[in-house]
Amino acid sequence: MNIRPAADTLTGTLWLSPGLSAPHSLRSTRRPLACRVTAGQNAAALPGLLASLFNLCAHAHRLCSRLAIDAAAPAFLGQHPDSPAAALRRETASEHVRRISLDWPRLLAPTGTTADASGVIQNLRACPLLNTPAKEPVDWSAVHDWLQTQWLDMAPATWLRAWRACGRDWLDDWSYRGKHWLPSLLRHVKAKDIALPLDTAPTLSLAAQPDALLELGRLLDRHGDDFVTSPRWHGRCAHTGTWSRLNDTSALRPGSAWTLLGSRIAELICLCLPQGDQWLQWGALPTGDNQGLAWVEMARGLLVHQVSLERHNDGSAHVRACQVLAPTEWNFHPEGVAAQALAGLPAHQDDTDAKAHLLMAAFDPCIPFRLDSAAAHEEVLHA
Repeated sequence: MNIRPAADTLTGTLWLSPGLSAPHSLRSTRRPLACRVTAGQNAAALPGLLASLFNLCAHAHRLCSRLAIDAAAPAFLGQHPDSPAAALRRETASEHVRRISLDWPRLLAPTGTTADASGVIQNLRACPLLNTPAKEPVDWSAVHDWLQTQWLDMAPATWLRAWRACGRDWLDDWSYRGKHWLPSLLRHVKAKDIALPLDTAPTLSLAAQPDALLELGRLLDRHGDDFVTSPRWHGRCAHTGTWSRLNDTSALRPGSAWTLLGSRIAELICLCLPQGDQWLQWGALPTGDNQGLAWVEMARGLLVHQVSLERHNDGSAHVRACQVLAPTEWNFHPEGVAAQALAGLPAHQDDTDAKAHLLMAAFDPCIPFRLDSAAAHEEVLHA
Protein backbone atom coordinates (compact mmCIF):
# COMPACT_ATOMS: atom_id res chain seq x y z
CA MET A 1 0.00 0.00 0.00
CA ASN A 2 1.79 3.10 -1.21
CA ILE A 3 -0.43 5.76 0.31
CA ARG A 4 2.40 8.30 0.45
CA PRO A 5 5.04 7.06 -2.02
CA ALA A 6 6.96 10.33 -2.23
CA ALA A 7 7.26 10.62 1.56
CA ASP A 8 8.18 6.93 1.84
CA THR A 9 10.97 7.31 -0.69
CA LEU A 10 12.47 10.26 1.16
CA THR A 11 12.11 9.12 4.78
CA GLY A 12 12.10 5.36 4.39
CA THR A 13 9.71 2.91 6.02
CA LEU A 14 9.93 0.13 8.59
CA TRP A 15 8.23 -3.03 7.36
CA LEU A 16 7.09 -5.28 10.21
CA SER A 17 6.41 -8.98 9.62
CA PRO A 18 5.40 -10.59 12.94
CA GLY A 19 6.11 -14.29 13.19
CA LEU A 20 8.99 -14.35 10.73
CA SER A 21 12.42 -15.06 12.15
CA ALA A 22 14.89 -12.19 12.43
CA PRO A 23 16.18 -10.56 10.25
CA HIS A 24 13.06 -11.15 8.14
CA SER A 25 10.70 -9.84 10.83
CA LEU A 26 11.84 -6.23 10.36
CA ARG A 27 13.04 -4.49 7.22
CA SER A 28 13.96 -0.83 6.86
CA THR A 29 14.02 1.09 3.59
CA ARG A 30 15.56 4.14 5.27
CA ARG A 31 18.75 5.25 3.58
CA PRO A 32 21.48 7.45 5.07
CA LEU A 33 20.95 10.84 3.45
CA ALA A 34 23.16 13.06 5.57
CA CYS A 35 26.46 12.44 3.79
CA ARG A 36 24.91 12.75 0.33
CA VAL A 37 23.01 15.94 1.13
CA THR A 38 25.76 17.72 3.06
CA ALA A 39 28.95 16.86 1.14
CA GLY A 40 30.51 20.05 -0.17
CA GLN A 41 28.13 22.32 1.71
CA ASN A 42 29.25 25.36 3.67
CA ALA A 43 30.10 24.08 7.15
CA ALA A 44 28.46 27.08 8.80
CA ALA A 45 25.12 26.07 7.27
CA LEU A 46 25.35 22.43 8.37
CA PRO A 47 23.44 22.65 11.69
CA GLY A 48 20.46 24.30 10.02
CA LEU A 49 20.58 21.92 7.08
CA LEU A 50 20.50 18.83 9.29
CA ALA A 51 17.75 20.32 11.45
CA SER A 52 15.67 20.69 8.29
CA LEU A 53 16.49 17.18 7.08
CA PHE A 54 15.61 15.59 10.44
CA ASN A 55 12.85 17.96 11.44
CA LEU A 56 11.07 15.60 13.83
CA CYS A 57 13.98 16.10 16.27
CA ALA A 58 15.35 19.27 14.71
CA HIS A 59 16.80 20.86 17.83
CA ALA A 60 18.78 17.77 18.86
CA HIS A 61 20.26 17.46 15.37
CA ARG A 62 21.13 21.17 15.25
CA LEU A 63 22.86 20.94 18.63
CA CYS A 64 24.70 17.71 17.80
CA SER A 65 25.92 19.08 14.48
CA ARG A 66 27.15 22.27 16.08
CA LEU A 67 29.00 20.35 18.79
CA ALA A 68 30.66 18.14 16.18
CA ILE A 69 31.81 21.18 14.20
CA ASP A 70 33.12 22.81 17.39
CA ALA A 71 35.16 19.66 18.09
CA ALA A 72 36.48 19.54 14.52
CA ALA A 73 37.24 23.27 14.27
CA PRO A 74 37.14 25.08 17.62
CA ALA A 75 35.78 28.65 17.47
CA PHE A 76 34.79 28.29 13.80
CA LEU A 77 31.09 28.85 14.59
CA GLY A 78 31.69 31.29 17.43
CA GLN A 79 29.83 31.29 20.73
CA HIS A 80 26.71 29.17 21.04
CA PRO A 81 23.69 31.49 20.81
CA ASP A 82 21.67 29.92 23.63
CA SER A 83 21.91 27.52 26.54
CA PRO A 84 22.15 23.92 25.29
CA ALA A 85 20.79 22.58 28.58
CA ALA A 86 17.66 24.75 28.62
CA ALA A 87 16.87 24.24 24.95
CA LEU A 88 17.49 20.48 25.00
CA ARG A 89 15.33 20.11 28.10
CA ARG A 90 12.51 22.07 26.51
CA GLU A 91 12.54 20.32 23.14
CA THR A 92 12.87 16.82 24.60
CA ALA A 93 10.03 17.36 27.05
CA SER A 94 7.88 18.80 24.25
CA GLU A 95 8.57 15.76 22.08
CA HIS A 96 7.59 13.43 24.92
CA VAL A 97 4.31 15.30 25.44
CA ARG A 98 3.50 15.23 21.73
CA ARG A 99 4.28 11.55 21.25
CA ILE A 100 2.36 10.47 24.36
CA SER A 101 -0.66 12.61 23.48
CA LEU A 102 -0.74 12.09 19.70
CA ASP A 103 0.77 8.66 19.09
CA TRP A 104 -0.19 6.57 22.09
CA PRO A 105 -3.99 6.97 21.78
CA ARG A 106 -3.78 6.27 18.04
CA LEU A 107 -1.56 3.22 18.39
CA LEU A 108 -2.81 1.74 21.65
CA ALA A 109 -6.52 2.51 22.01
CA PRO A 110 -9.06 -0.14 20.93
CA THR A 111 -9.96 0.01 17.25
CA GLY A 112 -12.77 2.46 16.63
CA THR A 113 -12.40 4.22 20.00
CA THR A 114 -12.80 7.97 19.42
CA ALA A 115 -14.79 9.11 22.44
CA ASP A 116 -11.83 10.59 24.30
CA ALA A 117 -9.86 11.88 21.31
CA SER A 118 -11.21 15.42 21.51
CA GLY A 119 -10.51 15.53 25.23
CA VAL A 120 -6.89 14.42 24.74
CA ILE A 121 -6.32 17.10 22.09
CA GLN A 122 -7.95 19.77 24.24
CA ASN A 123 -5.73 18.68 27.12
CA LEU A 124 -2.68 18.93 24.84
CA ARG A 125 -3.60 22.43 23.73
CA ALA A 126 -3.71 23.51 27.37
CA CYS A 127 -0.15 22.29 28.06
CA PRO A 128 1.96 25.29 29.20
CA LEU A 129 5.06 23.74 27.66
CA LEU A 130 3.61 23.83 24.15
CA ASN A 131 1.83 27.15 24.66
CA THR A 132 4.96 29.10 25.53
CA PRO A 133 6.36 31.12 22.58
CA ALA A 134 9.74 29.90 21.41
CA LYS A 135 11.60 33.02 22.52
CA GLU A 136 10.12 33.03 26.02
CA PRO A 137 11.39 30.88 28.92
CA VAL A 138 9.23 27.97 30.02
CA ASP A 139 7.46 28.21 33.36
CA TRP A 140 8.35 24.72 34.53
CA SER A 141 6.26 25.04 37.68
CA ALA A 142 3.18 25.47 35.47
CA VAL A 143 4.18 22.42 33.41
CA HIS A 144 4.66 20.50 36.66
CA ASP A 145 1.16 21.45 37.86
CA TRP A 146 -0.39 20.59 34.47
CA LEU A 147 1.26 17.18 34.58
CA GLN A 148 0.01 16.59 38.13
CA THR A 149 -3.61 17.54 37.51
CA GLN A 150 -4.11 16.39 33.91
CA TRP A 151 -2.10 13.16 33.68
CA LEU A 152 -0.81 11.80 36.97
CA ASP A 153 -3.39 12.83 39.60
CA MET A 154 -0.53 13.09 42.11
CA ALA A 155 2.70 14.96 42.68
CA PRO A 156 5.13 14.08 39.87
CA ALA A 157 7.97 13.54 42.35
CA THR A 158 5.83 10.99 44.20
CA TRP A 159 5.09 9.14 40.96
CA LEU A 160 8.79 9.11 40.08
CA ARG A 161 9.88 7.76 43.49
CA ALA A 162 7.36 4.93 43.26
CA TRP A 163 8.47 4.12 39.71
CA ARG A 164 12.12 3.99 40.69
CA ALA A 165 11.35 1.78 43.69
CA CYS A 166 8.86 -0.63 42.12
CA GLY A 167 8.97 -0.23 38.34
CA ARG A 168 6.35 -2.38 36.62
CA ASP A 169 4.43 -3.05 39.85
CA TRP A 170 3.98 0.69 40.36
CA LEU A 171 2.91 1.28 36.77
CA ASP A 172 0.36 -1.51 37.18
CA ASP A 173 -1.00 -0.05 40.43
CA TRP A 174 -1.17 3.53 39.12
CA SER A 175 -2.82 2.60 35.84
CA TYR A 176 -5.59 0.76 37.68
CA ARG A 177 -6.20 3.56 40.17
CA GLY A 178 -5.77 6.57 37.89
CA LYS A 179 -8.78 8.56 36.68
CA HIS A 180 -7.40 10.34 33.62
CA TRP A 181 -7.05 9.17 30.03
CA LEU A 182 -3.39 8.20 30.30
CA PRO A 183 -3.66 5.60 33.09
CA SER A 184 -6.86 4.34 31.46
CA LEU A 185 -5.01 3.81 28.18
CA LEU A 186 -2.15 1.99 29.89
CA ARG A 187 -4.63 -0.14 31.82
CA HIS A 188 -6.24 -1.24 28.57
CA VAL A 189 -3.04 -2.03 26.70
CA LYS A 190 -1.30 -3.96 29.49
CA ALA A 191 -2.95 -7.18 28.30
CA LYS A 192 -1.05 -6.81 25.01
CA ASP A 193 2.36 -6.54 26.67
CA ILE A 194 5.29 -8.48 25.27
CA ALA A 195 8.59 -9.33 26.89
CA LEU A 196 11.69 -7.76 25.37
CA PRO A 197 15.07 -9.52 25.16
CA LEU A 198 16.91 -6.40 26.33
CA ASP A 199 19.51 -8.55 28.06
CA THR A 200 20.57 -10.06 24.74
CA ALA A 201 21.91 -6.72 23.49
CA PRO A 202 23.99 -4.09 25.29
CA THR A 203 22.55 -0.76 26.30
CA LEU A 204 24.27 1.93 24.29
CA SER A 205 26.21 3.86 26.95
CA LEU A 206 29.24 5.00 24.98
CA ALA A 207 28.90 8.64 25.91
CA ALA A 208 30.66 8.21 29.26
CA GLN A 209 33.67 6.51 27.66
CA PRO A 210 36.04 8.67 25.55
CA ASP A 211 37.88 5.58 24.25
CA ALA A 212 34.58 4.06 23.11
CA LEU A 213 33.64 7.29 21.34
CA LEU A 214 36.97 7.34 19.53
CA GLU A 215 36.40 3.74 18.48
CA LEU A 216 32.93 4.65 17.23
CA GLY A 217 34.45 7.54 15.29
CA ARG A 218 36.90 5.17 13.62
CA LEU A 219 34.07 2.83 12.64
CA LEU A 220 32.12 5.71 11.11
CA ASP A 221 35.22 6.99 9.32
CA ARG A 222 36.16 3.55 7.99
CA HIS A 223 32.74 2.17 7.06
CA GLY A 224 30.63 5.33 6.63
CA ASP A 225 27.06 4.77 5.52
CA ASP A 226 27.42 0.98 5.71
CA PHE A 227 27.87 1.28 9.47
CA VAL A 228 25.09 3.86 9.79
CA THR A 229 22.64 1.60 7.97
CA SER A 230 23.33 -1.44 10.16
CA PRO A 231 25.29 -0.46 13.29
CA ARG A 232 26.77 -2.99 15.70
CA TRP A 233 28.84 -2.48 18.80
CA HIS A 234 31.57 -5.07 19.37
CA GLY A 235 29.75 -7.40 17.02
CA ARG A 236 26.38 -7.08 18.74
CA CYS A 237 23.21 -5.09 18.21
CA ALA A 238 22.52 -2.44 20.84
CA HIS A 239 19.54 -0.43 22.07
CA THR A 240 19.06 3.11 23.35
CA GLY A 241 16.24 5.20 24.75
CA THR A 242 14.87 6.89 27.85
CA TRP A 243 15.95 3.83 29.85
CA SER A 244 19.66 4.32 29.01
CA ARG A 245 20.46 7.81 30.30
CA LEU A 246 23.80 8.52 31.96
CA ASN A 247 22.05 10.15 34.92
CA ASP A 248 19.70 7.21 35.52
CA THR A 249 21.21 5.28 38.40
CA SER A 250 18.14 3.12 39.05
CA ALA A 251 18.84 -0.59 39.37
CA LEU A 252 15.50 -1.39 37.72
CA ARG A 253 15.41 -1.78 33.96
CA PRO A 254 12.26 -2.14 31.87
CA GLY A 255 11.77 -5.68 30.63
CA SER A 256 8.77 -5.32 28.37
CA ALA A 257 7.21 -2.97 25.83
CA TRP A 258 4.61 -1.83 28.35
CA THR A 259 7.21 -0.85 30.94
CA LEU A 260 9.12 1.14 28.32
CA LEU A 261 6.04 3.40 28.22
CA GLY A 262 6.52 3.98 31.94
CA SER A 263 10.15 4.89 31.30
CA ARG A 264 9.05 7.69 28.97
CA ILE A 265 6.60 9.10 31.53
CA ALA A 266 9.34 8.96 34.14
CA GLU A 267 11.74 10.95 31.97
CA LEU A 268 9.12 13.61 31.28
CA ILE A 269 8.74 14.00 35.04
CA CYS A 270 12.53 14.27 35.45
CA LEU A 271 12.60 17.09 32.93
CA CYS A 272 9.78 18.97 34.67
CA LEU A 273 11.30 18.88 38.15
CA PRO A 274 13.43 21.83 39.40
CA GLN A 275 16.76 20.26 38.35
CA GLY A 276 15.41 19.09 35.00
CA ASP A 277 17.99 21.02 32.98
CA GLN A 278 20.67 18.72 34.42
CA TRP A 279 19.03 15.44 33.39
CA LEU A 280 20.09 15.12 29.72
CA GLN A 281 23.75 14.99 28.78
CA TRP A 282 25.77 15.78 25.65
CA GLY A 283 29.39 16.09 24.61
CA ALA A 284 31.95 16.07 21.81
CA LEU A 285 35.59 15.32 21.06
CA PRO A 286 37.96 15.58 18.10
CA THR A 287 38.40 12.27 16.25
CA GLY A 288 40.99 13.39 13.68
CA ASP A 289 42.35 16.39 11.82
CA ASN A 290 39.42 18.76 11.22
CA GLN A 291 37.09 15.96 12.33
CA GLY A 292 34.81 15.86 15.35
CA LEU A 293 32.23 13.54 16.88
CA ALA A 294 29.35 14.70 19.08
CA TRP A 295 26.61 12.95 21.01
CA VAL A 296 23.33 14.17 22.49
CA GLU A 297 20.78 12.40 24.66
CA MET A 298 17.53 13.20 22.88
CA ALA A 299 13.92 12.01 23.02
CA ARG A 300 14.44 8.64 21.31
CA GLY A 301 17.87 7.81 22.70
CA LEU A 302 21.50 8.59 21.91
CA LEU A 303 22.14 10.67 18.78
CA VAL A 304 25.64 10.76 17.25
CA HIS A 305 27.07 13.01 14.52
CA GLN A 306 30.56 12.87 13.05
CA VAL A 307 31.73 15.70 10.79
CA SER A 308 34.89 16.02 8.69
CA LEU A 309 35.70 19.49 7.36
CA GLU A 310 37.84 20.92 4.61
CA ARG A 311 39.32 24.21 5.86
CA HIS A 312 40.26 27.07 3.51
CA ASN A 313 42.79 29.91 3.78
CA ASP A 314 40.04 32.53 3.86
CA GLY A 315 38.67 31.07 7.12
CA SER A 316 35.73 29.28 5.53
CA ALA A 317 35.15 25.53 5.58
CA HIS A 318 33.16 22.97 3.64
CA VAL A 319 31.82 19.59 4.68
CA ARG A 320 33.98 16.71 3.48
CA ALA A 321 31.88 14.00 5.19
CA CYS A 322 29.02 13.87 7.67
CA GLN A 323 27.50 10.79 9.28
CA VAL A 324 24.34 10.83 11.40
CA LEU A 325 23.69 7.81 13.61
CA ALA A 326 20.19 8.07 15.09
CA PRO A 327 18.47 5.88 17.74
CA THR A 328 16.18 4.36 15.10
CA GLU A 329 19.16 2.66 13.42
CA TRP A 330 20.13 0.94 16.67
CA ASN A 331 16.66 0.04 17.95
CA PHE A 332 15.31 -1.18 14.62
CA HIS A 333 18.30 -3.15 13.45
CA PRO A 334 17.00 -6.21 11.54
CA GLU A 335 18.54 -8.46 14.20
CA GLY A 336 17.99 -6.17 17.18
CA VAL A 337 15.62 -6.23 20.13
CA ALA A 338 12.53 -5.01 18.26
CA ALA A 339 13.13 -7.48 15.42
CA GLN A 340 13.49 -10.35 17.90
CA ALA A 341 10.31 -9.31 19.69
CA LEU A 342 8.41 -9.24 16.37
CA ALA A 343 9.77 -12.66 15.49
CA GLY A 344 8.32 -14.00 18.73
CA LEU A 345 4.78 -12.85 17.93
CA PRO A 346 2.40 -15.42 16.42
CA ALA A 347 1.56 -14.20 12.93
CA HIS A 348 -2.08 -15.26 12.90
CA GLN A 349 -3.42 -14.36 16.35
CA ASP A 350 -6.10 -11.68 16.67
CA ASP A 351 -4.03 -9.50 19.00
CA THR A 352 -0.76 -9.66 17.04
CA ASP A 353 -1.32 -6.30 15.34
CA ALA A 354 -2.10 -4.63 18.68
CA LYS A 355 1.08 -6.05 20.20
CA ALA A 356 3.13 -4.80 17.27
CA HIS A 357 1.61 -1.34 17.73
CA LEU A 358 2.59 -1.41 21.42
CA LEU A 359 6.14 -2.31 20.43
CA MET A 360 6.29 0.65 18.05
CA ALA A 361 4.90 3.03 20.67
CA ALA A 362 7.53 1.79 23.11
CA PHE A 363 10.57 2.15 20.80
CA ASP A 364 9.14 5.11 18.85
CA PRO A 365 10.79 5.06 15.41
CA CYS A 366 11.32 8.43 13.75
CA ILE A 367 10.04 7.11 10.42
CA PRO A 368 6.71 5.54 9.31
CA PHE A 369 6.08 1.85 9.76
CA ARG A 370 3.84 -0.59 7.99
CA LEU A 371 2.49 -3.76 9.47
CA ASP A 372 2.65 -6.58 6.96
CA SER A 373 0.71 -9.52 8.40
CA ALA A 374 -1.99 -11.96 7.50
CA ALA A 375 -4.47 -10.01 9.58
CA ALA A 376 -3.82 -6.52 8.26
CA HIS A 377 -1.85 -4.33 5.90
CA GLU A 378 -1.80 -0.98 7.53
CA GLU A 379 0.29 2.15 7.54
CA VAL A 380 0.96 4.06 10.72
CA LEU A 381 2.56 7.50 10.38
CA HIS A 382 3.96 9.82 13.00
CA ALA A 383 2.09 13.08 13.39
